[in-house]
Amino acid sequence: MTLDQLKTFLWVSRLGGVRRAAQEMNISQPAVSGRIAALEESLGTILFDRSKRGVTMTKKGVLLRDYAEKIGDLVESIKSNIVPAEAVDSLLRIGVAETIVQLWLPNFLSELYEEYPNIKVEIVVDVTVNLRQQLLERSLDLAILMGPLSDYSIDNVSLPAIELTWFRAASESVIDFNTTPVITYNRNSRPHRELRGELIQRYGHECQIFPSSSIYAGLEMVASGIGVGLFPRQLGAELIKQGRILEFDPGWKVQALNFSTSYVGDPRNELCAKAAEIAVRAAEQYLSE
Repeated sequence: MTLDQLKTFLWVSRLGGVRRAAQEMNISQPAVSGRIAALEESLGTILFDRSKRGVTMTKKGVLLRDYAEKIGDLVESIKSNIVPAEAVDSLLRIGVAETIVQLWLPNFLSELYEEYPNIKVEIVVDVTVNLRQQLLERSLDLAILMGPLSDYSIDNVSLPAIELTWFRAASESVIDFNTTPVITYNRNSRPHRELRGELIQRYGHECQIFPSSSIYAGLEMVASGIGVGLFPRQLGAELIKQGRILEFDPGWKVQALNFSTSYVGDPRNELCAKAAEIAVRAAEQYLSE
């Protein structure tokens, strides 16, 4: 019995099939099948019942899973407590919402590389709904998104809230929400949904919302006088400095953006857990400046 065999057994049991386990582990399906067969031979028992629909664990397989999970947790603890951070050379696949990219992602990556100078990082920038799906499908290890995510396999670490601010073009003075379009986050986002509800409640169904998949494009639309915008204050600072846009108060606010660093917690990954801690520090430092 080897650690590789136990690790492979856990992925097959979690994902319910050899093909998906092979994709997750980035090895061939015959390699996965070979490890499972060798494990069954070493233990002298059948761990999975095979069918065209996939595999299901036998009673012995269920018993082994409990032991294998404990062993996996111990291995991650050993890596965390014994292996020097500078020796960690794992690949970390990170998904990030655009708001975070424009705010404190550089600070986060700088601290992450300072702690783990030899890790390899892949960055995916996307909307939260897509990042959530990629995390659940295990194509991402960690995601910084509007959270938390409600799934038994995902661990969530809350990040400092980001306040939203109203902006208008410097040339505009009178704002009428009945006729002035509101430019904000993309249609499939929580801020868009909450803003739409507030506008309908206050001004009726005639209000116009212009969703933008790019925050900076949205702010440029505000500066051009196309409409007013609702975005994080920090992201409008440069255009305010240029005298192109101004903050204004319509007398009501939309709820702050709540982000989380979410990662696959089953199986436990100490690198992801440490990266989540670093993300919290980077966010707190940036927002306090």
